[in-house]
Amino acid sequence: MREITIANDGILNQKAVYETGRLGFSVIQELESWGVKFQKDHEGNYDLKQVHRVGKYVLPMPEGKDLKKILARQVKRHGVNVTNRVMATRVMVQNGRVTGAVGFDVRNGDFVVIQAKAVVLCTGACGRLGLPASGYLYGTYENPTNAGDGYSMAYHAGAELTNIECFQINPLIKDYNGPACAYVASPFGAYTANAEGHRFISCDYWSGQMMLEIWKELNSGKGPVHLKMYHLDDDTISEIERILWDNERPSRGRFHAERGENYRTHGVEMNISEIGLCSGHSASGVWVNEKAETTVPGLYAAGDMASVPHNYMIGAFVYGRIAGESAMGYISGLDHIEPDPEFLAAERERIYRPLQQPNGIPHTQVEYKLRRLVNDYLQPPKSPHKMEIGLEKFTDYQATLNLMGAQDPHELMRCMEVHFIRDCAEMAARASLFRKETRWGLYHYRLDYPEKNNEEWFCHVNLKKSETGGMELFKRPVEPYIVVNRIMPLQHHCPRPAE
Repeated sequence: MREITIANDGILNQKAVYETGRLGFSVIQELESWGVKFQKDHEGNYDLKQVHRVGKYVLPMPEGKDLKKILARQVKRHGVNVTNRVMATRVMVQNGRVTGAVGFDVRNGDFVVIQAKAVVLCTGACGRLGLPASGYLYGTYENPTNAGDGYSMAYHAGAELTNIECFQINPLIKDYNGPACAYVASPFGAYTANAEGHRFISCDYWSGQMMLEIWKELNSGKGPVHLKMYHLDDDTISEIERILWDNERPSRGRFHAERGENYRTHGVEMNISEIGLCSGHSASGVWVNEKAETTVPGLYAAGDMASVPHNYMIGAFVYGRIAGESAMGYISGLDHIEPDPEFLAAERERIYRPLQQPNGIPHTQVEYKLRRLVNDYLQPPKSPHKMEIGLEKFTDYQATLNLMGAQDPHELMRCMEVHFIRDCAEMAARASLFRKETRWGLYHYRLDYPEKNNEEWFCHVNLKKSETGGMELFKRPVEPYIVVNRIMPLQHHCPRPAE
């Protein structure tokens, strides 16, 4: 709790973060009972690593590649109905509560309506917001299928989103768009160094402050920066390779081999990633409380798109459990509501428009241009004039979306992803303009307001869809802390009510 409070500059709902710590151990034990293997020390205890500045609670998962298969077996064992290859596009809301979701089958193009008394959004981060330096649309740090679906669907359902100006920016392997993983290698003695081989940051745990220090070093004349391991012994480096190549990104070993790079003689050159939205690595997400409830009755959120800062994989598991249990309690005694035919007709028309103009502008071109605009006008450090230009372009871009063409259901899916990305771009621009201070290091570094301003901006910046259809932004107070953070200067990090 203390570490996440520090890493997120004090802007968080501690009650929500606390649940990850409170339930995390029992979730680990449950996963282990299903066959998930966690690293143990020679005495059979969990082999915890210290990556964060405060606390030692990172647990390696040496066979993480098997995780999804193990979870899938549990789903089958419990007889859960699974609908595959359907892309959700909107959450249905009637009479002030969720009534289901709509989408289409990405193989045969069928329109799909699913009635539900509650809906859990767990669609991951918005990983395709900015454009990677490589220029590849799907060469992102995050899973490239995560195009901001949940952010967009929550917004159009009327739910609040929070801290969208707090971007996700990661230290990546240059040209690879996978993490350099200093936070994984640091317990073994590796660290981030500048071109002279000197360490310049105190902690390799990802945070906005760490990314600001990397950005400054890259622009200081002492760049490039690299992950330094060549001072370690061979056995240690071999262990790091096993973790990074077998579990984190299996392709990275081949990447280094083709370039003639060896951790024993070469540093891993690092760069700064494209921007994205994510609470798992940052703090931008759909507003939820400690019960995973959004502000729309019957709508829940979990994982990288729910506003529980820095919750990572363990937080996704914990809030998956919480969301499911909360939803089951909510639906007791509720009846299904028949879908609104006018809503269904309008959504059907919106979805299938690209198929009506198969020779329209290809989705690849429309997406590339949109994400180039994101890079040009939103990439930190943030300039107010650039952000204003970007906002104008993002709002006008709806007309461009209407020109897209698709020749099959797969291309139609890609077109809908561009709709999600455009929504997220507008949210990111408006939220960044609204918070008139610098906070979270590089994540929200404004050139015109370079200082933190706790007097006016120690709060969440939330947004939602207004009754007139526009995007409404407002401040939401930070709830009083439940854990006093004595490690941080109170007057610098904590709200006055908590003092």
